Amino acid sequence: MDPVVIPILVAAIVVIFLVASTVRIVPQARRYNVERFGRYRRTLQPGLNLVMPVADRINSKLDVREQVYSSEPKPVITEDNLVVNIDTVLYYQITDPRSAAYEVADYLHAIDQLTVTTLRNVIGSMDLEGTLTSREEINARLRAVLDDATGKWGIRVNRVEIKAIDPPNTIKEAMEKQMRAERDKRAAILHAEGERQAKILTAEGTKQKDILEAQGTQQAMILRADGEAKAVELVFQSVHRNNADAKVLAYKYLETLPSLASSDNNTFWVIPGELTEAIRTVTSAFGDDSKGGPPPAAEAGEARAEDGEVPGSGGTPELDAPSALSLDVAQATDEAEKQAAAAVSDAKAEAQAAQSSQLPGRGRTSGD
Repeated sequence: MDPVVIPILVAAIVVIFLVASTVRIVPQARRYNVERFGRYRRTLQPGLNLVMPVADRINSKLDVREQVYSSEPKPVITEDNLVVNIDTVLYYQITDPRSAAYEVADYLHAIDQLTVTTLRNVIGSMDLEGTLTSREEINARLRAVLDDATGKWGIRVNRVEIKAIDPPNTIKEAMEKQMRAERDKRAAILHAEGERQAKILTAEGTKQKDILEAQGTQQAMILRADGEAKAVELVFQSVHRNNADAKVLAYKYLETLPSLASSDNNTFWVIPGELTEAIRTVTSAFGDDSKGGPPPAAEAGEARAEDGEVPGSGGTPELDAPSALSLDVAQATDEAEKQAAAAVSDAKAEAQAAQSSQLPGRGRTSGD
C-alpha cells in the first residue's frame, strides 16, 4: 500500500468522526442536556443541533410529554386504627429538563415517597368511611402538596388519582353484610309500600263500588216511587173521572183484605178501623136493596099519584116513613153509622132519580 494513502485515510476517518460528534439530531418532545467539560452547557431542542466535539457531551435525555406513574399499594392507617392499602396513579410532565436532571437524583422515587407521606397525613385524619367516600378531597390535597414540592424539580403534577383502597378482609366481610342488610331493608320497604298501595287502591275501589251501588239503588227506588206515585195518581184521576159510587169503593176496599194474610210468615195481622165503616156501608146498601120492595119514598109517591094528587099542587107534604126510619136510625147508631146511612141515602136518591126519569109525572113528588 502506498504510504501516502494511509495518512489520507486516517485524516478522513478523523474528519468523519469530528463531523459525527458535532451534529446532534433531537427528536420531537425530547430534550437533551449538554455538558462541556463536565459542566451544564445548554439543553438541545428538537431538530438539528451542533456541539463542540470532544468538549461537549450529552448528559441526559428527557421526555417532556405527560407521563403516567402507578405506584405500588402502600399501607396507610386511618383515624379509627384500620390499615388500608392505597394504590395511586400519578400524571406528571417535565417542564424544566435542567432542574429535572440536576435538582433531584431520581424524581420518580422522590414523587413516590412524597405521595406516600402525603397520603398518610391525609388519611390519618379520616376514618374508614370518610376515606372510602372522600376520594375527590384526597386527590385534591395530594395534587396541591405534590405540585408545590415538585415545582422546584421542574416537574408539574397534572393529576393524582386513587386507583384502589383495599380495607382488611374482616372489614370487607362486615361491609358486605351491611350492604346486604341495607338491600334487604330496601326490599322489605318496597314490598311493604307495594302492599300498602295495593290495599289503598283496593279500599278505594270497594268504596267507589259501594257508592255507585248505593247511588244506583237510590235512583232505582226514586224511579220506582215515581212510578207508583204516577200509578196512584192515574187511578185516583180515573176514579174521580168515572164518578164511582160508595158501594164500588167499599167492595174494592174489602177485596184487598185477603192480601194481608197471603204471606206464610204472618202470625197476626191488624184490621184497620175503616174496615167497620166499609162493612157497614156495604151491608146497609145491599141490605136495603135486598128487601125486594121499592124505597119508602117511592111508595109514598105512587100512593099520592093513585089518589089523584098532582105533584106540585100546593098541598102540605107530610112526613113519610123513610124520614121516621132515618130519625130512629140516627138516634140508635153512632157517628159512623150516620156516615154509612148518608152514603145509603145518596144511593137511594140516585135510584129514585132513575125511576122518576122513567115516570115523568111522579118524579117531582118524591123529590120534594
